[in-house]
Amino acid sequence: MLNNNADELRSNLSLLGITIQPLSQEIIDRAKIAYSCRRVNLNPLMTVVSGSVVPQSGSLVLARVDTIGQHKGIESNGGRRVNLFPGDQIIVCYGNRYAPDQFEAEVPKDLSPCSLVAAGGMASHVLAQHAAMSTATAITPIGLIGDAKGKSINLADWALSEKHHHSRKPYTLAVLGTSMNAGKTTSAANLIRGLVNSGLNVGAAKITGTGSPNDVGFMIDAGANPVFDFTDAGHPSTYHLPHEKIETILTTLTHHLAHAQVDVIVLEIADGLFQKETEALCLSKQFAETVDGIIFAAGDAMGATFGADWLIKQNLPILGLSGVFTSSPLAIREAKKYLDIPIFRTKELSSGTIADALGFNQQILQTA
Repeated sequence: MLNNNADELRSNLSLLGITIQPLSQEIIDRAKIAYSCRRVNLNPLMTVVSGSVVPQSGSLVLARVDTIGQHKGIESNGGRRVNLFPGDQIIVCYGNRYAPDQFEAEVPKDLSPCSLVAAGGMASHVLAQHAAMSTATAITPIGLIGDAKGKSINLADWALSEKHHHSRKPYTLAVLGTSMNAGKTTSAANLIRGLVNSGLNVGAAKITGTGSPNDVGFMIDAGANPVFDFTDAGHPSTYHLPHEKIETILTTLTHHLAHAQVDVIVLEIADGLFQKETEALCLSKQFAETVDGIIFAAGDAMGATFGADWLIKQNLPILGLSGVFTSSPLAIREAKKYLDIPIFRTKELSSGTIADALGFNQQILQTA
């Protein structure tokens, strides 16, 4: 009876131009599976769905590599960087990407050939690219990954559950910046290291951006435990996500960190203050209620000055500046001319005295 129902379903879908094939163990074993898909338990009970289907952000897709371009490999679900060759089959997620130094890309409306736009495993249609980038690696989707009945599965199906607020809210620091490559992740990781060196239990999360194991790995290596990112909340990236979903990412990940009974939480917010999702999050009531202090990372003194002024005007609690510009004594001197805000080099962030330098101590954290 079940087989008859399945055959009838396949027949009806075929009339709609949709084909369902089994996702065999051979396909799973042969495919190179990206970090973005790591939460999904791929198994032969799943299917490959092709034809007249419309991908969504977070839809898993089996694709063939056609031409190697900018991304010559993918970051695997095990964290290792895996080289790509033409003809390889990969399993990645569809998603939107916002990366001023690389690609802007959006989820296409069908399964036509598209591009690999992020090493973490993102299939998308390129809208624009930085002049320094090579042409994106070209891929052809074979089909969406579906359940046994052919319903497309999504990363959101495997997201962490939303937890109720913990009775004790850990002290929470956010690292913001001017843009990508301003030094946000480096600042966040060294801040984590300094707090760990002072004897605190630190949890961390990346709230926005494009899925990649590198940033999460840096935080883990610095001593944070546990560490999450937005892929754990069911999203391969956060570009074009509705604001309420980004707020849900913030609350879900911080609540899971609170339940881990950490003393302090360090959050990284990707991209810059001009990025629409970042700006909306920073101006939200939820952000104000969650974040106790901010470290702002900048690439140069002028960016540091503008960012600090913007945060102050929004009544957001900026505690210090860091980032790429702190590598230059001259740039630090330029910033100090206009700002009366502490500036921290990476070695100062990683010092065990950073909690005192930022104006809080272990006793405050334990009673927060």
